[in-house]
Amino acid sequence: MEIRRPFVVLLWATLFLNVLPGCGEVADPLPDGRTHMLERGFRNTNPAFAAPSLWDRLTFIPSRTWVTTVHPRTATLPLVDNDGSALKHNRTDATVTWVGHSTMLVQLDGVNILTDPQWSDRASPITFAGPKRLMPPGLPLEQLPPVDLVLISHDHYDHLDVETVQRLARLYHPLFLVPLGLKAWFAELGITEVEELNWWDHRQVQGLTVTCLPAQHFSGRTLWDGNRRLWSSWAVAGERKRFFFAGDTGYDPGFTEIGHRIGPFDLAAIPIGAYLPPAMMKMTHVTPEEALQLFAHIRGERFVAIHWGTFDMTEEPIEEPPLRLNAEASRLGLDPSKVWVLKHGETRGW
Repeated sequence: MEIRRPFVVLLWATLFLNVLPGCGEVADPLPDGRTHMLERGFRNTNPAFAAPSLWDRLTFIPSRTWVTTVHPRTATLPLVDNDGSALKHNRTDATVTWVGHSTMLVQLDGVNILTDPQWSDRASPITFAGPKRLMPPGLPLEQLPPVDLVLISHDHYDHLDVETVQRLARLYHPLFLVPLGLKAWFAELGITEVEELNWWDHRQVQGLTVTCLPAQHFSGRTLWDGNRRLWSSWAVAGERKRFFFAGDTGYDPGFTEIGHRIGPFDLAAIPIGAYLPPAMMKMTHVTPEEALQLFAHIRGERFVAIHWGTFDMTEEPIEEPPLRLNAEASRLGLDPSKVWVLKHGETRGW
């Protein structure tokens, strides 16, 4: 292990550099008003968006690489013992279960939906280095109810895991809804039950209306595919209830358009982690305070926190995000019963 450690660190640093928010635009915007689409890729539309400087990236990467690969942090967070039996027998109630990070099982109108499924031990292109899981998945993948639909927000390793989607396809044969550019990626794995959508496109799935929505982020899994695939948030509308999944996003006041066009939402899953240092993360990850601003923009009724406490991705203390979230919710006078920080494996009705 000592012999190959320098190689491991160098390899991970190279790959980690690619998945940090620094990719430039691929070409000129298309001339038809779709301002997020380029000739060979995609971009963010917020006029205030700016990628981190090269200096910020080069100073952040060595310390993060060392921590992630050589001296990873640990955390002990509450874990609910959930064997999935109640979920398998549920056919009517709207529920949400936090598996970990951005992975949630949402049950709505008898349809079982997964968001950004990640059951692997690392969020990494390699098995021996990169962010390691701090907490086990809150629900074993094999104990899921029959999965009907999987929503993918973007292609980063902590949101799109090869082994996980292969297992899901083999066990449950769900429909995968993905942003533009990802269908070909799935096809290379032999997964064909995939439909890709542009922002504001929608599909009918077993009585639900599923809409692909804007987000402020970036994409890339290698050194040569930066921003070649779109990133998104998602909305799912049932007969009486609506669910919003933010995916991974920085703050953009343009989210008010989502609230105006298809809100309000009974439940909104919004990230609260991966915000330090600001020089690196500000444009592509919301703080807990910004998450509540986004929640107001989309006209959410209940907030559920995601994207924290599962992988050690950035520099904030692992247990800090929910503390800041609850403090800001209190400052804003929000009903604490409407701001949820679930335990790994916890299920709640909504």
